[in-house]
Amino acid sequence: MNQNKPQYHKEMEKIIEGFGGKRPKLLLHSCCAPCSSGVLVPLQEVFELTVYYYNPNLSEWEEYNKRAREQKKLIDALNGEKPDFPIGIIEEVYEPEQFYERVRGLEDCPEGGERCFLCYGLRLEKTARKAKEEGYDFFTTTLTISPLKNAEKINTIGKRLEEKYKVAFLPSDFKKKEGYKRSIELSRKYELYRQNFCGCVYSKAEGLSKEDKV
Repeated sequence: MNQNKPQYHKEMEKIIEGFGGKRPKLLLHSCCAPCSSGVLVPLQEVFELTVYYYNPNLSEWEEYNKRAREQKKLIDALNGEKPDFPIGIIEEVYEPEQFYERVRGLEDCPEGGERCFLCYGLRLEKTARKAKEEGYDFFTTTLTISPLKNAEKINTIGKRLEEKYKVAFLPSDFKKKEGYKRSIELSRKYELYRQNFCGCVYSKAEGLSKEDKV
């Protein structure tokens, strides 16, 4: 194990330990209900949570709307189980033009490369800006729960935006301590729609191409 490699999950735990029972306001960008399940459940009693659903990368309106409905379904279920710790939600409008403008010229970039990094930045910056406008104490994203996402890049972008917007970024690597496995279990428990591609037309096409080669 590389001792110099950032331990984002441990950083988050250390920050939380310093709350002393207080529940700061956290704006949590969510890509979808399944990923958010593994984040919302452990953090529901730690923060005053609001889910920020902003995903202009999604391939089509139907997919955007379907994931939004599933997100609300999950939040309703969790709020029903723990009414003393309600989770809010802010659903942004679907603006795919923002995504296509940001990644222009990188259409053929492999999944997990520079196109994805720009997509992380687009969604995180919108979250940071909203957190600043609405007076949140922290912002972060569910994206690090996926084994396919670059947690180091996501946290680097988050820290840069923390400096720009003067709102604390909560470091994370939510896949740690079996977080991803837990999200799969929770998806089954709450019967959540679990998509088989990240979201954009390029990841969808790449996924279909791989299926054709099997």
